[in-house]
Amino acid sequence: MTTFQMTVSPDFPPNRIAGWYIFNTWLQKATGLNIHLELYTDFEGQRQAVEEDRVDIIYANPYDAAMLIREKGFEALARPKGKVDEAVVVTRADAPYNAVDDLKPGLRLAATNDPAVYLLGMMMLEPAELDAENLQIQQVESYPIAAKLLLQGEADLAFFLKEAFDKLSSLTREQLKVLVESQIGDLFHTFLVGPRLAEHKETLREALLHMHETPKGKDALESLGFEGWENVSPAEADFMINLIEALK
Repeated sequence: MTTFQMTVSPDFPPNRIAGWYIFNTWLQKATGLNIHLELYTDFEGQRQAVEEDRVDIIYANPYDAAMLIREKGFEALARPKGKVDEAVVVTRADAPYNAVDDLKPGLRLAATNDPAVYLLGMMMLEPAELDAENLQIQQVESYPIAAKLLLQGEADLAFFLKEAFDKLSSLTREQLKVLVESQIGDLFHTFLVGPRLAEHKETLREALLHMHETPKGKDALESLGFEGWENVSPAEADFMINLIEALK
């Protein structure tokens, strides 16, 4: 039996790791496909696997979804119900600035290598005329590390996926403050399948869209923090791709 490899955008919260394995087990039983889940700790490792055509199924962030559809022939099937990707610019609660206009060149910025969040974050800094040329940018592996740098005074600003910021502990969030939040509304993580799964895409789509209707499917969704899946049309995917291109 052919084995297909699935992976997940590395920006998911660490406490959802077990949930993705539960989801993969459910997906194999629901579709009859042999699917191996391979999780990567960073975007570089995942993108290398994509480049080497070792990925067949991926839950991708908006930036990578655009690349996979345009360059690798992937197709968007579904997205989590009611979830959109927004970014926040965060600083320490006791920092001397309360709005983007208060920010000055030379500040230290902590950012993960999530390109969609980086694009949104930089867009929100434009009113202060800040960019990669006049900021000290430190790339970090995860959002918890970005939060740690802020709390330790080793960074002045950080970009977060809003959902990731909301998942930080209440103690951590109380020591930080959000300066600005994006309100795009049309960016979202997407479940994509590659060319090798073309003949199975509708089986996969139907399994996802009806996942919430069975007890085991519902349990798997809850382990990911999802209510369910909704369909993604080619037009919706194209609109998101065009929006990503416009933000670059």
